[in-house]
Amino acid sequence: MDPRYIQLADLLIGYSCKIQKGENVLIEAFDVPSEMTIALVKATRKAGGNPHVAERTGRIMEALYRDASDDNLKIWAAYDLERMKRMQAYIGLRGSLNVNEFAAIPDAQMQKQARLYGKPVHFEQRVNHTKWCVLRWPTPSMAQLAQVSTESFEDFYFRVCCIDYRKMDQAAKGLCARMGRTDKVHIKGPGDTDLTFSIKGIPNIPCTGEMNIPDGEVFTAPVRDSVNGVIHYNTPTLYNGVSFENVRLEFKDGRIVRASSSLNGDRLQQVFDTDEGARYVGEFAVGFHPHILKPMKDILFDEKIAGSIHFTPGRAYETADNGNRSEIHWDLVLIQRPEYGGGTLSFDGEVVRKDGIFVVPDLEPLNPDRLA
Repeated sequence: MDPRYIQLADLLIGYSCKIQKGENVLIEAFDVPSEMTIALVKATRKAGGNPHVAERTGRIMEALYRDASDDNLKIWAAYDLERMKRMQAYIGLRGSLNVNEFAAIPDAQMQKQARLYGKPVHFEQRVNHTKWCVLRWPTPSMAQLAQVSTESFEDFYFRVCCIDYRKMDQAAKGLCARMGRTDKVHIKGPGDTDLTFSIKGIPNIPCTGEMNIPDGEVFTAPVRDSVNGVIHYNTPTLYNGVSFENVRLEFKDGRIVRASSSLNGDRLQQVFDTDEGARYVGEFAVGFHPHILKPMKDILFDEKIAGSIHFTPGRAYETADNGNRSEIHWDLVLIQRPEYGGGTLSFDGEVVRKDGIFVVPDLEPLNPDRLA
C-alpha cells in the first residue's frame, strides 16, 4: 500500500475526527481506490472505532439522481438518515472521474435531490450531529482541471492535505480574535469589486484540518441585510457540473439585485432563483493555505487559496448563523494576490491584508512564508 494512504488515513482518524473507542465511523467513498478505503478501515480499528463503508461511483449517482421521483428520494433519505443517526463520525472521500457528470441533469431535479436527500441526511444530521471530514481524491480528471500531470497532481494533493494543521490552528487564533471584535468588513479588489458588510455578533469558526482536508480558512457570515456593493469573482467555478466564469454580483441591503457570468449566464439566474435565500449570503471566509495558490474549479481546494476570500450565496451554517436559509450553498472565490489583480481586506477601517499578504503583526503568522 502507498505509505501516503496510511499517513492520510491516520490524519483523518486521529486528528480530524479524533475517533475514540466504540465510536461508529461511516466512510463514504466515491470513485476512490479500495486501498485507501481499506487504510481508513484499518486506522479506525486501530483507534478502537467501528468502521462502516458505503462505496459510490459518480456514474451510478448520476443515474440515481436523473429520474428520481419524490418518493424515491424520500425513502433513500430515510434509510440513510437512520444510518447517519447511529454514527459518531463521517468521512466523505470524493473522487471524480468526470467533474461534469451531473451537467445534463436539469437544475430542478438537482434542487429536488438537495432538498429531499441532501438537506435531511447531510446538512441537518451529519453536519450538526457528527464529527465529520470531507475531502477530494486525486483523479486524472482533477489533474486536468489543475492543468498538470496525474503524478504531479498526486504529489501536490498529498503535500497540501498533510500539512502541519496544529501549527495552522495556532496561527489562526489571531484572525479569530480579530474577526470576533470586528463590525464592518470592506473588500476591494479587481474590476469594480467594492463591498461592505457587517459581521458583528456572528460567531467565527477556524477550519484547520478537522472538517475539510485540505483546510485553511476562518469563516463567519455577514449580518444578512448588511451587504452592499459589488463583488467580481476572479476564479472559475463549477455548480452541479456546470461551469461559470467571471461571476459578478451586485448587492443592495443584503440581496443580490444583479448577477452576471461570462459563461452560462442563463444558468446563473436559475441558481439564484432557487428560493429567496439563494439571493442572500450565508458565509464569508478568509483563505490562507500556503501551498494552494491557483484555482482548479474544485471548491474544497479553491476556497483555501492563500490570499483569497469566499463569499457564499445561500444557506448559513448553524455554527455561524445569520438566519439565512436556502437549498443552495455556493462558495465563490475572489483572489486578492497581485497576479490576480490585488486588493485589500479591511476590518473596521483598518487594512489587515493587502494584495493577499497580512500586514498587521497578529495576523502575519498566517502568511505563506510562515505557514509553509
